[in-house]
Amino acid sequence: MANHKSSLKRIRKTVTRNLRNRYYAKTMRTYVRRVRAMSNKEEAQAAYVKTSSLLDKLARKGLISKNKASNLKSKLARHINKLAA
Repeated sequence: MANHKSSLKRIRKTVTRNLRNRYYAKTMRTYVRRVRAMSNKEEAQAAYVKTSSLLDKLARKGLISKNKASNLKSKLARHINKLAA
């Protein structure tokens, strides 16, 4: 067990951040899966906007890298462009 007040606080902060990061990572994966599963182009484009902004937000926070966000957005855009109108 921790002996210092600062280390106790650090443990509390780590637990909180870990939970928040897990939530955002799970949400990101869910959004990406939803867009990939869509077959209607208009719905997919609307969902892509939300997904894209979430990916940018996570890249800014450092949860995922800037390149990973860019790669995911690119793949989703290609998927949407392949869909029939």
